[in-house]
Amino acid sequence: MDTVLSQMIERVRDAAAHRAPLRIRGGASKDFHGGAPLHGEVLDTRAYTGILSYEPSELVVTVRAGTPLHALEAALAQQHQCLPFEPPHFGPGATVGGMVAAGLSGPARASVGAVRDYVLGVVLVNGRAERLTFGGQVIKNVAGYDVSRLMVGAWGTLGLIAEVSLKVLPVAPAEATLRFGCDQAQALRHLHTWGAQPLPLNASCWVPAATGAAGAGTLYVRLRGAVAAVETACRTLGGERLDNAAAAAHWAACREQQLPWFAARAQQPGLDVWRLSLPATAPVLALPAGVAPPLIEWHGALRWVQAGREHAAALHAAATQVGGSASLFIAGGALPASAGGHFDPISAAQRRIHERLAHSFDPAGIFNPGRMAWQR
Repeated sequence: MDTVLSQMIERVRDAAAHRAPLRIRGGASKDFHGGAPLHGEVLDTRAYTGILSYEPSELVVTVRAGTPLHALEAALAQQHQCLPFEPPHFGPGATVGGMVAAGLSGPARASVGAVRDYVLGVVLVNGRAERLTFGGQVIKNVAGYDVSRLMVGAWGTLGLIAEVSLKVLPVAPAEATLRFGCDQAQALRHLHTWGAQPLPLNASCWVPAATGAAGAGTLYVRLRGAVAAVETACRTLGGERLDNAAAAAHWAACREQQLPWFAARAQQPGLDVWRLSLPATAPVLALPAGVAPPLIEWHGALRWVQAGREHAAALHAAATQVGGSASLFIAGGALPASAGGHFDPISAAQRRIHERLAHSFDPAGIFNPGRMAWQR
């Protein structure tokens, strides 16, 4: 494996010398994100694979970036442990490095935290072909800038992630999923009320009914924690309790965006999928006419919307009005050369910070050019 890493470092050194773009890629399972045009010679990380160390009693694992995500999850499951933020795979080839670079979390994110909250350290190859180590293998290891977590959600634009140390957690002793028939406003009221109570809420998902059933929908709520806490919450909340196997399939489909709500987009492939990040207490949004109700996760804080390209400005305005933001997640078709209006706007000051960070880590600008919205 040292030889593999050395070869990748040499690839970076040569690319920097010639200012030749590199497209860092693991399993390519998230290449769709944002409809970004992908440039550069592929630098495939999948040869650099394997779990370097795993201490179940310490709740820490260190993994090479090319390790398949399913392999890591299987190793943790053998010890009754997990990645509690439930990272989506979006394909069988997802890697640990891609998980960190994308920074995407699954249904439990609002309750347990995001990917960045579990990153303890990284080994990184920067744009000067230097092998750098940040953080470590213990929770309290940061003095100064927390560079390890800066890599989360950077989409490989700051460097090649070689290794990552992660905090893991035990699998909860008990779990239950409850189902409620209700409209969007009722679902949000339920979630806001329950969120203020000492309940073991772990995940939630409101799915609008199929077209034709105006206002109706189904709210799914997952409880996790001690057996007594989960059983008491089930009695308190009511609803219909689902079989655990059926519920697990639902949450897996939610995480991977394979629920019927997402699949229905195949009938209208021109629609974009938007990701609206909002305060959890935000009310029902006034969406443009003709846009179907959103699918809601994270106790109200994440809302998925399928809409045509012409509704971009209205979606930004609706999200901004309640203190949130909107960004394109999956483009329904080819984007124009300048697609800045489809992504979260940033101020001039924020842009300068992004540019200075990128220049510090990658002075030749070789890593995943154009991957971030501010680069376009």
